[in-house]
Amino acid sequence: MELSSSMTGWRSNQRGTRYAGLLGVVALHAVALVALLHYEPARIAFTEAMPIMVSLITPEPVVEKPKEPPKPLRVTSRVQKPTPPQQIITTTAAPEPVAAPTPPPPAPSAPVAVTPPPQPAPVTVAPPPVIPPNFNANYLDNPAPAYPPLSRRMGEQGKVMLRVLVNTKGTADKVELRSSSGSSRLDDAALEAVQRWRFVPAKQGDQPVAAWVLIPISFSLKG
Repeated sequence: MELSSSMTGWRSNQRGTRYAGLLGVVALHAVALVALLHYEPARIAFTEAMPIMVSLITPEPVVEKPKEPPKPLRVTSRVQKPTPPQQIITTTAAPEPVAAPTPPPPAPSAPVAVTPPPQPAPVTVAPPPVIPPNFNANYLDNPAPAYPPLSRRMGEQGKVMLRVLVNTKGTADKVELRSSSGSSRLDDAALEAVQRWRFVPAKQGDQPVAAWVLIPISFSLKG
């Protein structure tokens, strides 16, 4: 009996010691928790680490009531009685005659300078070309210059070019030596013969005119 009572007392002491240790641990944890909550960084980390519980509430479906069709409106036709036309009588007084204002005298018009019409530019007509005199016509019968005997014996020969001014009558007014043959005897013989020649005078249109003409004369012993 003493052994059992001692065992019972020992067990009760063990339980009391265990409870006291648990209470001490809990107290220490509580003190540490309070200290952490007072420390700002720890409190922020603790609050951020705490899970946030969100509960979704599903709304109940709304049941729409069927709409009633609109009632048709009653149309009542009203017959309007025709109203008799009203006669409107207006009296207008005759307008008094209004004297027309006297028009002001016309202002003197400024003199208008009359410019003569431009005269047409004179039309210049080109004169007709001049047809030179002719000395080769068959009906003129112009004799060839005589060959000087001394020039023939000396064997002189050559070509003389004469410049002749033929008047409107067909005769020579002037005879000039344009180029010599190299022999004065041959040149003089040509000048003497041509001074007696007759020509067909030069013409400008239908009018005879005086003009110059070149006459070549050759002296040759051949043939």
